[in-house]
Amino acid sequence: MTIETIVKQALQDGYLTPVMETEVGRICDTASELSIEEYMALDRLMGALLTGEVVAVPRKQFINVMEELVLTESITRVAEIEQSSDRVLDVGDIAAYALNRLPPLYATTEEGARYQRQRAKEALHELITQQVMEAITQNVDHPDFGSERAALGKSNGTDVLRQVSSLLQVYAPNYEQKSPLPDLD
Repeated sequence: MTIETIVKQALQDGYLTPVMETEVGRICDTASELSIEEYMALDRLMGALLTGEVVAVPRKQFINVMEELVLTESITRVAEIEQSSDRVLDVGDIAAYALNRLPPLYATTEEGARYQRQRAKEALHELITQQVMEAITQNVDHPDFGSERAALGKSNGTDVLRQVSSLLQVYAPNYEQKSPLPDLD
């Protein structure tokens, strides 16, 4: 998408969405130099925003209350197990497993979050406990992957390239074979 296309769409709709705003920012950040048309489109957009002809849609902040409830339950159960045994459990794996089997409880305000917490305590506490216990059972029965696993957010670009390279070597070992043509030296 071009800046001109985004501005045209914003003027037509009367709104500049967060996605449109992000795309304009990305284009401006990656371009070595903007064209006169792009500068004119940005100027038109700025004028439209200042006059109210186009309204910037704010980014919505929200939380999934279920995440905090499951995490709290997971930590409590894992602590009990680790205290009475030599087993070390991964709280993140347990919480993710349980969350994938529970309904989300999103809220956009503190009042909404309180409502969702109260609703979950009354109607979903048993289900939350059941899913966390099932997650623990799966975690205990699951083999330890050790160093093969990389936590989210812990890798950099080099790690990703190394992982892709390893996958290609395993699944396509003959992909980059030497050319059958003789050297012309």
